[in-house]
Amino acid sequence: MTIARRTLILSALTLALAANFAAAKDPKEIVIGTSAGPYADQIKLGIKPILEKQGYKIKLVEFNDYVQPNFALAEGSLDANVFQHIVYLNKFATEHKLALTDLVTIPTAPIAIYSKKHKSLDEVKEGSSVGVPNDPSNEARALVLLDQLGWIKLRANFDPVRASEKDIVGNPKKIKIIPLEAAQLPRSLGDTDYSFINGNYALAAGIKLTEALIAEKISANYINLVAVRTGDKDKQFAKDLAAAYRSREFLEVTNKHFAGYSKPNYQLALQSAKK
Repeated sequence: MTIARRTLILSALTLALAANFAAAKDPKEIVIGTSAGPYADQIKLGIKPILEKQGYKIKLVEFNDYVQPNFALAEGSLDANVFQHIVYLNKFATEHKLALTDLVTIPTAPIAIYSKKHKSLDEVKEGSSVGVPNDPSNEARALVLLDQLGWIKLRANFDPVRASEKDIVGNPKKIKIIPLEAAQLPRSLGDTDYSFINGNYALAAGIKLTEALIAEKISANYINLVAVRTGDKDKQFAKDLAAAYRSREFLEVTNKHFAGYSKPNYQLALQSAKK
C-alpha cells in the first residue's frame, strides 16, 4: 500500500469518526464551561431550570483558570463558556486565532479592593503592597482604579483597556504592585496590604462583595458574557441560552441571589418596565 493511499484511508477514517461523534451528540444537551463561584451559581440557580423546562440537558464544567475554557470551547468540548468580558475574549481569540464570539452579557460581580490588614483606603502608606491580576485586561482595570485613587499616576492619554505598568509615570506612595494569577488573589490577602480581586473569585473564597473597600464602576468593556463558537451563534441552542438570560425569570433569580451585581442593560430595562 502506497503512503498516499494510506494517508487517504486515514483521512477518511478521521472524517468518519468526526461525523459519527457529531451525530452522536444529543442536540438537546448543552455543555457549559465556567469558573467556580457566582457564574456557575447563576447557571445552576437560574439558567439550568429554565432550559430544562424546554427539554435541554445542561452539563456544567468548572475551570480554575482563564485560559482553558476558551480552548475547550474552540475545540468543541464545550458548547458555551461563561467567565470573561469582551476585552479578554477579543484579545484571546485574536492571539490564538479562535473563532469565538459573544452571545449575551450577564450580571457581573465587580473587581474591587479588599484587605485583611486595613479597614480603610486611607490607611495606605508609603511602600504599601497591592496585589493585582496578572492577565492584561484585568490588570488594566486595577491600574485605572489605582490612578483614580491617586496611588499611582498613569501617563496622559493612556488607553484604559490596555493600561500596563509601562504606563505608570508617577508612584508618589512607592506602591509595590504585585501581579498574581486572578484565582490566587484571595489567598494573597494575608501577605499584601491590599488586593484587587475579581468578584467571582472573591465570592468563591467566601469573601462578601460588601466587604470591599471600593469597587469599580463596571464599564461596558468589562461586563461578563456568554461566549460560543462563531459558527454556532445562530443555532437554536444558542438562541435559547441567550433567551434564558434575558428572561424575567432570571431577573428574579438575580435580584434574589445576586444583589450587588452590575446588571446588563436588558435586565435594567426589564426592571424599569416592571415599575
